[in-house]
Amino acid sequence: MPRITLTGTLICVPDDVDIVTEALPAHVEASRAEPGCLDFEITQSGDDPCVFHVREAFSDAAAFEAHQARTRGSEWWQKTAHIPRDYRIEGL
Repeated sequence: MPRITLTGTLICVPDDVDIVTEALPAHVEASRAEPGCLDFEITQSGDDPCVFHVREAFSDAAAFEAHQARTRGSEWWQKTAHIPRDYRIEGL
């Protein structure tokens, strides 16, 4: 079965930590409800509160691409687009 995974980090400045933590629950909930979402976790580092570890898995490329499109139109993206991300995508 094809599987697309994304892993990595979102690294913000201290002033953006509250923005991320406030927007995160709705983003996670919406992502987990998407068709083809197998796993979706974003967790704040215990060592550095500015670092968030991201782990996503989708059943196929179409589900992953639909997630990306939905995200780009979301409140999450409006609030966090300026924050650097370091992601690795496998399976595409």
